Amino acid sequence: MDRSSLLQLIQEQLDPENTGFIGADTFTGLVHSHELPLDPAKLDMLVALAQSNERGQVCYQELVDLISSKRSSSFKRAIANGQRALPRDGLLDEPGLGVYKRFVRYVAYEILPCEVDRRWYFYRHRSCPPPVFMASVTLAQIIVFLCYGARLNKWVLQTYHPEYMKSPLVYHPGHRARAWRFLTYMFMHVGLEQLGFNALLQLMIGVPLEMVHGVLRISLLYLAGVLAGSLTVSITDMRAPVVGGSGGVYALCSAHLANVVMNWAGMRCPYKLLRMVLALVCMSSEVGRAVWLRFSPPLPSSGPQPSFMAHLAGAVVGVSMGLTILRSYEERLQDQCGWWVVLLAYGTFLLFAIFWNIFAYDLLGAHIPPPP
Repeated sequence: MDRSSLLQLIQEQLDPENTGFIGADTFTGLVHSHELPLDPAKLDMLVALAQSNERGQVCYQELVDLISSKRSSSFKRAIANGQRALPRDGLLDEPGLGVYKRFVRYVAYEILPCEVDRRWYFYRHRSCPPPVFMASVTLAQIIVFLCYGARLNKWVLQTYHPEYMKSPLVYHPGHRARAWRFLTYMFMHVGLEQLGFNALLQLMIGVPLEMVHGVLRISLLYLAGVLAGSLTVSITDMRAPVVGGSGGVYALCSAHLANVVMNWAGMRCPYKLLRMVLALVCMSSEVGRAVWLRFSPPLPSSGPQPSFMAHLAGAVVGVSMGLTILRSYEERLQDQCGWWVVLLAYGTFLLFAIFWNIFAYDLLGAHIPPPP
């Protein structure tokens, strides 16, 4: 029986008067008597949801959301306030798991702060579609770096090569009218050290986040950090170019770290304090390196070196937009008031940055280096 037939049967037999509510015990009997193909984990969640209701009933729309693998904020609150927590044992007690399932369990404990959410993710996770966005971005960045490294015969501090800034991918203030550069600069990197740092974080943090929260949400967060990075540089460091995917990387990392801090007691990832300190030290060191290269270039250059402001802009996007996304696991973002506030703030910033790039450079008489 498919999903639509199941929902039609439930409504006809359990809610013929269209009251909008269904008794949990009656529904459980229907499942067993008709051998309906409902995930046992979902059935457990239904019972927990009903137990949080004084009359032992569940809203029909909540049942539809559950069967459709979509949970509203009211559903999550009902589960959290239920008389019994889902489920009986922790995921760490699951025996006989294969390699991939153990990896899925590892991801659940790395990313999610609540045991209910971890079990929900573990039992409904499917390997298709795979987390293709972060892997594809990382692969594309490596390919572009190898191509330019072979072409320029330079693998470290590539930005000092006179031909590097001529790339159509680099953001340069003299080429602001070429709007694609505000995003495509993420494929270019200063050198092997920056590429290695970004690629490592994208795979270690970005891929697990994409597995849990999906390609749409994580790609939106990453690209929002990238775009905010170049636009922030165009406002605060008007003479500087930008290269590297640090805006998107710092958006992902800052969102994840902020989510861990805000859910510290519920996170079950091992050595979380040590890992938090190491992550902050590495991220701060990368920002410090970018500041050093911007203001004290170790080699003679024909113009300003890439700005570090994209790192900071990405971190701000991560703490604001990213934290809202990560805290809304399996909830509809459009139902979250905070999501609309964040979107409004980001949209206001975009409009301001667009007008700034159109008018401010001429009005302020900014002396930008000639485009390569």
